[in-house]
Amino acid sequence: MPIDTGNTAWMLVASSLVLLMIPALGMFEAGLLRKKNTVSIFMQIFFGLALLSVMWFVFGFSLTFGPDTAGLVGNLDWTFLKGVPFNDSLANYAPTIPGVLFAKFEMMFAVITPLLLTGAIAERMKFSAFIIFIAVWSFLIYYPLVHWIWGGGWLGKLGVVDFAGGIVIHTSAGMGALAAALILGRRLNYGPAIMVPHSIPLAVLGSALLWLGWFGFNAGSALASGGVAGNTVINTHMASSVSALIWVGLSWLRTGKPSIIAAINGAIAGLAGITPASGYVSVEHAFLIGIAVGIASYLGVIFLKDRLKIDDALDVSSVHGIAGIIGALAIGIFAASIINPMGPNGLLYGNPSQLLIQAIGVGVAGVMGFFGTYAILKVIDVLIGIRVSAKVEQEGLDISEHAERAYSDEDEFERD
Repeated sequence: MPIDTGNTAWMLVASSLVLLMIPALGMFEAGLLRKKNTVSIFMQIFFGLALLSVMWFVFGFSLTFGPDTAGLVGNLDWTFLKGVPFNDSLANYAPTIPGVLFAKFEMMFAVITPLLLTGAIAERMKFSAFIIFIAVWSFLIYYPLVHWIWGGGWLGKLGVVDFAGGIVIHTSAGMGALAAALILGRRLNYGPAIMVPHSIPLAVLGSALLWLGWFGFNAGSALASGGVAGNTVINTHMASSVSALIWVGLSWLRTGKPSIIAAINGAIAGLAGITPASGYVSVEHAFLIGIAVGIASYLGVIFLKDRLKIDDALDVSSVHGIAGIIGALAIGIFAASIINPMGPNGLLYGNPSQLLIQAIGVGVAGVMGFFGTYAILKVIDVLIGIRVSAKVEQEGLDISEHAERAYSDEDEFERD
């Protein structure tokens, strides 16, 4: 089909916004961690960006969006993007933009998904183990899920929909984060003393850039400019805003003080929660989803971190996992084909079966994310070990793992 220059220009912008999310994720996470692990988290993010991009170019895109094999995986016809058109479209996926631009846009999803797990494993995983982990996790968990839902596989044929990744990305990574936290165990001296962010301004800047980039993440998933993309933008902003207010309110009630950390975590939870439903629901229902996501993700943090003492360092299992699950299930309730003619109707619009279909998709992604992550880390632990020594952890991963400091004069930084 012919390429539309307007849609192509929009997708170039959207793809660039999603790329912005990668360093923004590093800022957000590094700011919320201790300064002695700042270099470590940035190294994981930037090395991961490079490694996962190359994997996607060499074989990832072909395995996910390549011609289907038994509903389970794509073939290798498009390795190195061979045969993917640069002056024509891939009609089955994005009929009005160049095929290589579609591959580039989807590559950013393939990059950020495993990197969300850095928030769970922060401050205690060996860098060598991390490299193997994200590569194997992408190959065994992310690529199959993408093909099953977006690439013509069996879940998509069943009717599971996921506009921008609440199942494929946030459910799988969130449940994977829970498994990773259990395998790695708690950080040394686990408790409030090690949970003090070293740079709240850096974290706020990172969250603001994530919020901006998320418009490309969600609205770009319409794969064209127009009404669906426009509706997705306002849905994304509204759900994030509502969830941020919920988190601040609940935190204020619980601690007696309004917290900026609660505000930015609530905003990210809202963004993750609306992601799967953003292109299928009205703004009124996005508002309700934001409320549900804000309450559930906040309570999830309290339950997992404070009650069960699971050290998911930056609460990926709640902020992304619980939020993504709620948003994915919300499709089965609030989706309306009047909003997106390419999408389904949900329970409120005469199609109660969609809720069950969405639950199947969430269940598959949750099981894959949790048990797949658990198994991968167990094997890596046997082969090379996954956790740094107590001495390295105490000193900080920046010096021990990378021989670099985030700040040139840390003593002066302490005094300031």
